[in-house]
Amino acid sequence: MIRRLLAVGVLAAFCLSAANIRLYLKDGTYQIAREYKVEGDRVRFYSTERGEWEEIPLALIDLKRTEQENAERIRREKEIAAEISQEEAAERAAREERERIPVNPGVYLKEGDQLRTIPPAESNIQSDKKRSVLKVLSPLPAISGKSTVELDGETSKNVIMERRPEFYIRLAADERFGIVRLKPKKRGRVVQTWEILPVVKEIVEEQDDVEVFRRQLDEGLYMIWPVKPLEAGEYAVVEYTAGKGNIQVWDFSIR
Repeated sequence: MIRRLLAVGVLAAFCLSAANIRLYLKDGTYQIAREYKVEGDRVRFYSTERGEWEEIPLALIDLKRTEQENAERIRREKEIAAEISQEEAAERAAREERERIPVNPGVYLKEGDQLRTIPPAESNIQSDKKRSVLKVLSPLPAISGKSTVELDGETSKNVIMERRPEFYIRLAADERFGIVRLKPKKRGRVVQTWEILPVVKEIVEEQDDVEVFRRQLDEGLYMIWPVKPLEAGEYAVVEYTAGKGNIQVWDFSIR
């Protein structure tokens, strides 16, 4: 936006000076003219300083320098105008893209010109009962607890054939988000492993992150997609608050 404003300012300056042509003389000085034309051995020009037509011998005019500078100015004007036009087109496309995304927080898969809503998965927390017992029996809370965030079923109903799927995610709050690989488990899939720290009771999340590109479209609205093609398997888009045990999951399967 800053670059565009600067470009608009420069173009405006060019436009304001468009009627001001420097008619160079061979002695290095120049006359400011609105327009000029060569008539035989004389140059007729309209002086913007005096507001009237005047004539000067052609032999005194550095016509080559005058024409070169004017040609360069016209080229630059066209270049800036084209740049502004391209940026306006890009901004218009970005605005139209934003307006396509539903206002409700969630995850939406881009499929060509269409959007597919990915429903949130119902996750559950599985605790390590053995560790919980040890924690209770220990005189000092030196042994941390351990839990896993899991999804029921060994595969997602949201099947995606594209190996580099593009998702829009509209966040419910200012939280972390990304794509993770799910760890297979009998009759389920593991999204995260939680290590609960003793005393402070803070949670350290462990997950198999997929390297992704992120592009912000608006406040709280992002487009994310994997850097490399995904292998066949189970994945999920996640949004969570670090250390708080708060996570939302949108699972999908790559075939």
